[in-house]
Amino acid sequence: MKSEAHFVLATPARSPADPFGVALENHGFLRLVALGTRRGIVGIPPERTNLNPLIGLCAYAATLVLSSFQAESFRFHLLPWFDRWAVKQLQPGDHVISSYGYANECFAWVRARGGKTFIDAGNSHIEHYWQIVAEEYARWNCSLPPFPTYWYERGKAMLPLTDYVLSPSSFVTRSFLDRGFKPEQILQNIYPVDLDCFSPMPEPRPANRPLTIISTGGVSLRKGTPYLLEAFRSIRRTHPSARLLLTNLVHDSMRPLLRRWSDLPIEWVPLLPHARLAEHLRQGDVFVLPSLEDGFARTVTEALACGLSVVTTANTGACDHVIPGVNGEIVPLRDATAIATAVLTCFERTCAEGRPPLTDLQRRLSFATFEQDFLTQLEKLGLVPGS
Repeated sequence: MKSEAHFVLATPARSPADPFGVALENHGFLRLVALGTRRGIVGIPPERTNLNPLIGLCAYAATLVLSSFQAESFRFHLLPWFDRWAVKQLQPGDHVISSYGYANECFAWVRARGGKTFIDAGNSHIEHYWQIVAEEYARWNCSLPPFPTYWYERGKAMLPLTDYVLSPSSFVTRSFLDRGFKPEQILQNIYPVDLDCFSPMPEPRPANRPLTIISTGGVSLRKGTPYLLEAFRSIRRTHPSARLLLTNLVHDSMRPLLRRWSDLPIEWVPLLPHARLAEHLRQGDVFVLPSLEDGFARTVTEALACGLSVVTTANTGACDHVIPGVNGEIVPLRDATAIATAVLTCFERTCAEGRPPLTDLQRRLSFATFEQDFLTQLEKLGLVPGS
């Protein structure tokens, strides 16, 4: 299928925006993917993929020799290099999809030639993101900024060049509406989950397994890790054999604080590929992510798809898929007592009733639903022809 619409996906690394490119490719609307990596996106052919692996190599090298915050800052300072390279790939008539600060020159170039720009908002509005994380850092006397200032300034500069926001959650949508974006600029698109990989274990939960709490993703102040650890300490008073499994990806904001919970028997797990991550999740009972800011947190929906109850906050966009009293609980920010109570409630419910029902979760999180919703919105905007 051919179309006069030309979409370009420009991101320095593989990102949550990948499914947008695949959906466009499936319908003949994708002209190009520009990536600063050595591998392209599964589902997008090489002839529509331009790669700049040197950018990715430099970013990877930084992770080997710098602290997590320094490596993050270095990676963001590579963005102008990626942007200057990507803008050379554009053609008049293109529309471009990117994310905060990644492709400012590309956005300006496309808009000057009548194209449309789409920001993939994997986090809340960048000013909201900065504000809430800065508040948390102040509470814990963390001297670091919420994230590299350079990226913050580039991200803010990109927003006036943005025509549409690709929002994965009501949390992200509210943050943009509160800062002057119009409802018609917001396109709601729930990030899909690989449901062939993330699915419940067919066997019942082993009766002799102790309460097992899992939290995947980074360990940081933004993710609310201190409140999770304090909740775990409380839970162990009721369930001394309870387990807590965390990913061994500790942000600099948390390193000085971890000694406060050195008495806890935390089990550290390395970063896992999807197949092993799904198996890891299926060994748990309750997934906990008490984030202060998370635009979507696909880890939440992956856990739900694996049959776990989820305890999270209203500032984790994926809470849109948590039904309190059914498949999890939504707790206030910064409330270790509420987290502990919610975990115990979920565990008791699982022991009494079995795993929470998936209801229509699989339909809502499928790629087919994501693709249909995304293309329907583009059609209504007149940017792709009707089916």
